Amino acid sequence: MASGSRVSKDPARKWTDIKATNIRYETGTVSRAKRAKVLGAGQFRGCTVWFTGLSGAGKTTISFAVEEYLVMKGIAAYSLDGDNLRHGLNKNLGFTAEDREENIRRVSETAKLFADGGIICLTSFISPYCKQREQARKLHEEAGLKFIEVHVATPIEVCEQRDVKGLYEKARAGIIKGFTGIDDPYEAPVNPDITLCADRNNIDSIGNCVQQVVTSSLYGRPVPPAAGHRAIRLCGHCQGTLCARAQAG
Repeated sequence: MASGSRVSKDPARKWTDIKATNIRYETGTVSRAKRAKVLGAGQFRGCTVWFTGLSGAGKTTISFAVEEYLVMKGIAAYSLDGDNLRHGLNKNLGFTAEDREENIRRVSETAKLFADGGIICLTSFISPYCKQREQARKLHEEAGLKFIEVHVATPIEVCEQRDVKGLYEKARAGIIKGFTGIDDPYEAPVNPDITLCADRNNIDSIGNCVQQVVTSSLYGRPVPPAAGHRAIRLCGHCQGTLCARAQAG
């Protein structure tokens, strides 16, 4: 979902201030290289792939497709979806400016732990403000972890046509206030690592998106969009899953 209002003037303090006292950070003895060796990866692959875009852009569809492809290739990956986390870790958060800041902060810290454990963490969050995404990147880079920002740049007209949850209709009717893209801004990434625009009803288009993300996360470079769907072959099960999701929205 995507309702709320602008972030507070100094969101960075939430990322740095520690309330607890009488604590200290304990450093473990298992290095990332050792963990990778034990997991059989050969090399450390932990990173965070951060999907950002409007509601209905296709973030979760692409994230789940990338996750399934990687896992079926024996590569540890895990998707963190915005709505799903609001059923658990972030169930006590709403859509006020303060809650939205805390939502992204928690997700960023969680993704960093997955990445540090050698897992490719795929996060699907509207995350509408540049400052929040910059803080998420900084958190990873200060820990020596790769952070890949993926802008799913589906036009708002297409997102409204999909409107799987009926949220745009409610926002246009004034039932939902502060909805991203309608009466609350979405600050598009200025220089994302990858820019995607997938047709959820087109398996080749989604396959192209999967290829770009997989190549960037594993090898540190995206592939030319036109060549994407030729370089990757989604298995029958993956295609079936994607078709079902496309038909649902």
